[in-house]
Parts: sequence; structure tokens; C-alpha cells
Amino acid sequence: MRTAIGPKNIRPAIAEDAAAIADLLRQLGYDVTASGAARRLGLLGSTGCDPIYLAIEGERPLGLIAMHWTLMLQAEGPVARITALVVDEQERRREIGRQLLEHAIAAARRAGCVRIELTTALDRADAHRFYRANGFTATSLRFSREIGTDQ
Repeated sequence: MRTAIGPKNIRPAIAEDAAAIADLLRQLGYDVTASGAARRLGLLGSTGCDPIYLAIEGERPLGLIAMHWTLMLQAEGPVARITALVVDEQERRREIGRQLLEHAIAAARRAGCVRIELTTALDRADAHRFYRANGFTATSLRFSREIGTDQ
């Protein structure tokens, strides 16, 4: 049995992680290239409210969690949203997802957030069990609509 990673194995993502990040996101079904991931890492890294953390072993990324925090009219303080959480398919069941989640919650607290939320695809039953086991409750149904851009 492989062992869990430690808290020191979680660090902020850097530009050199773009290819590994693209690989991880493809495991979730997103069509992301290394250059696209690098561009987004740069944009998100400049906002101050969109941290991305990687779980690593040696130099190899095992998983990632991306977040965004923002003020909302209906909330007393900033709300943190997990925008992506993925653990490499070969590395699951090692507590990596839980450790990334705990790291994200601690970062959100330091940022003054009063709540943390996320969305997940309706067909990801394993993810739903994972989130419930880690203290999350289903509170809403998200609707979305592609709107494109006028460029």
C-alpha cells in the first residue's frame, strides 16, 4: 500500500507545472493544452484571489486544487470556491484529495473567507461521496450556459 503525502508536499503551482496541470485536467475531461494551462496560470496568478496548489512527490505532481475567493452580496465575508480538484488516476486512495482540500480550507480561512463551496458534475458519484465524507453538503443545483465571445 502506498502512503499518503505530507503537508510539506503541497505547494503553489508555477509556470513550469503547466504540462502536468494540463494532463491532470484532461483526466477530468477538459481539453487543456500545456500552453493554455501556462497562459491561465499566469492570468490567475496575477489576481491575488485565485491560488492553485499542487500535491507533489519528488518533482512529480500528483494532484491539484484551484480556488477563487470573492465577495458576494448575500454573504457576510468573502466566499471561497474550489474551481478544480483532481488527483492523478494512478494516485487515488492515498488521502491526496483530502490533504489538498484541507490545505485549501486553511488558505481560505487565512484569506478571511466565511464559506467554501464547489460544483461537481452530476455524474461524478465518487466525487460526491468524497465531498460528503469531507463535510460538504449538497445545497444547490448549478445551471450554466455557454455565451461565447464577440471577438
